[in-house]
Amino acid sequence: MATSDAGTLTMYSTSWCGYCRRLKGQLDREGIAYSDVDIEAQPDAAEFVMQVNNGNQTVPTVLFPDGTAATNPSLAEVKARLAA
Repeated sequence: MATSDAGTLTMYSTSWCGYCRRLKGQLDREGIAYSDVDIEAQPDAAEFVMQVNNGNQTVPTVLFPDGTAATNPSLAEVKARLAA
């Protein structure tokens, strides 16, 4: 199973995903650190995304430091879950 580095987010994305680009830009503007994993380049990452999305390769999928995941979260949701 995929794991997130302590204290950081892991975003599973693709190079062509508009929602991924939007969330990355928002995180960058807010100064929120994250690791970006292209699921098309890393089959293990694609498998993880499918596990948490009922068999679908839906991106962005964000893995939080506490081990929970969210699919296409808003910036507000990311910030709230990091603050919890």
